[in-house]
Amino acid sequence: MKIGSVQLENPVISAPMAGITDKAYRILAKEAGCGLVCTEMVSDQALLYGNVKTGAILNIAGESRPVSIQIFGSDPAYMAGSAEIVESCGASLIDINMGCPTPKIVRNGEGSALMKDVEKAAKIVKSVVDKVQVPVTVKMRKGWDEKSVNAVELARAVVDAGAAAVTVHGRTRSQFYSGKADWGAIAAVKKAVKVPVIGNGDIWSPIDALAMMEETGCDAVMIGRAALGNPWMFSRTVHFLKYGELLPEPKPEEKVAMAQRHLDLLVQFKGERVAVWEMRKHAAWYTRGMRGSARLRDLINKAGSREEISSILVLFEENVDN
Repeated sequence: MKIGSVQLENPVISAPMAGITDKAYRILAKEAGCGLVCTEMVSDQALLYGNVKTGAILNIAGESRPVSIQIFGSDPAYMAGSAEIVESCGASLIDINMGCPTPKIVRNGEGSALMKDVEKAAKIVKSVVDKVQVPVTVKMRKGWDEKSVNAVELARAVVDAGAAAVTVHGRTRSQFYSGKADWGAIAAVKKAVKVPVIGNGDIWSPIDALAMMEETGCDAVMIGRAALGNPWMFSRTVHFLKYGELLPEPKPEEKVAMAQRHLDLLVQFKGERVAVWEMRKHAAWYTRGMRGSARLRDLINKAGSREEISSILVLFEENVDN
């Protein structure tokens, strides 16, 4: 499929997740065959004022393309200026966040709060599209709450303003990540606009991905939480959509080996201190459901170095019940 001028190898896309989809994660997702990866969301004001932490998020050097960089904000002029910076960093696409439900974001009229102001949302998209050459996409939700389901209205408005594709998460902002995603909202948007529509929400297996595409007619699927500690979710989904064959789940030793690789990448890009801290959550995800994982988490949470974590993982692998 194509998004504007950008060709994707397949319709499997990695969702942007704050604190998760950093450079290490994106490399692993790409190696697993993901058709498009996306950075964590970046504040327009942080971009414009040169925030140091933001600079690290924008580092996509050496990564396989295409890579999308997601920005958020509520001022059309600020968003346009930040989009220019993002484009200069080498972004293949620029995604505008209109779906984040967290209070500190919506409190400023950003993220999913923009779903309550369709006119402003469209102005933001137009201001960004007018400033950059790369395709601009929008990620939204079903609506603010069940009384204001307006994904179709917003999708039409942002597409008219120049958006090259839209992603629809089938939950309202008030749901956050609870309850069931409404795939019907995705289908409604697909019928309403002529650009590619990406479906998001409750894709926990390759079978779910195919079911969403068949049920909604969406052009691609966006996978988020199901891929935490599980980059095989991308490769297995790509394979299933292409061949109709469901590959087996990874073995425990494969998961531990991938956790080791993830740790090494984190050390490479963020340094040992930060890597050790961040690996705590990733190790828990890689080993969840495996015998002895609770003890592993306890040990890793006390580890203070890369070597300690690596040794703990090796010991875990030797004792895990295959």
